[in-house]
Amino acid sequence: MEINQIQVYLNSSDSQERLKALTELRNYESEIVVPLLKTRQRDPEFLVRSFVAMGLGNKRTPDGFKILREMMKNDTDYNVRAEAANSLSKFGEEAIPLLVEKFRQDDNWLVRRSILAPLIDMPFPEALYEVCICAIAGEDITVQEVAISALGALAGTKKETEALQQLLAFVSAESWNIRLRAAQGLRKFDDPQAKAALNYLSKDENHRVVAATLESSL
Repeated sequence: MEINQIQVYLNSSDSQERLKALTELRNYESEIVVPLLKTRQRDPEFLVRSFVAMGLGNKRTPDGFKILREMMKNDTDYNVRAEAANSLSKFGEEAIPLLVEKFRQDDNWLVRRSILAPLIDMPFPEALYEVCICAIAGEDITVQEVAISALGALAGTKKETEALQQLLAFVSAESWNIRLRAAQGLRKFDDPQAKAALNYLSKDENHRVVAATLESSL
C-alpha cells in the first residue's frame, strides 16, 4: 500500500482500516513510520493502540521510546500497557529501570508477564531477580509460578546464590504447581543443594512434579 493510502486509512472512522494501515507500515522505514504511529497513540480502540505499541517496538527510535514509555505508564487498558512494556524491552538496557519500576507499580497479571518474559532472556540478573521477588510477593498465582521457574535463569549469574535460596524455600510448598515450578528452576543449577532438592522432589506424591525433576537428567 502506498504511503498516501496508508495515511487515508489511518484517519478512517473504520477501526479495521486503521489496523490495516498500521500493518502496512511495517514495509516502511522508521523515520516515516514513527510519526504516523504517533498520530494513533490515543486511538479510541485499544487494539489499534496495541498495534501502535507493537509497531514502535519494531521501528525503534528515541521518539518511539518516549511514546512507549508514556503508553506503558498512562494507557487505561492493560493490554496496551503490556504491549508497550514488551516493545520497550526491545530497546535493551535503557528500558530496564522503567520496566522494573512499572512491574512494581502495576500489578496487572498481563503487564507483569509482559515484563518478566523478556527479562528472562536478557543479561540483567539484578533486574530479573528484583521482579521475580516482587512477583512472588504478589497475589496473582500465575505470575508467581512464572517467577519461581524464572529464578532458574539466574544460575551462573551474580544473583545465583540468592535465586537458589529462594527456590529451595518452595521445595515443600503445599501447592504441587509451586513445587513443579521450583523443580523447573532448580534443574538449571549445578549445585549440591539443588541436586539434593531435586532428588527429594523426585519422590513427590504428584507425578507432574516427579516428571519435572526427571527432565533435568535428560
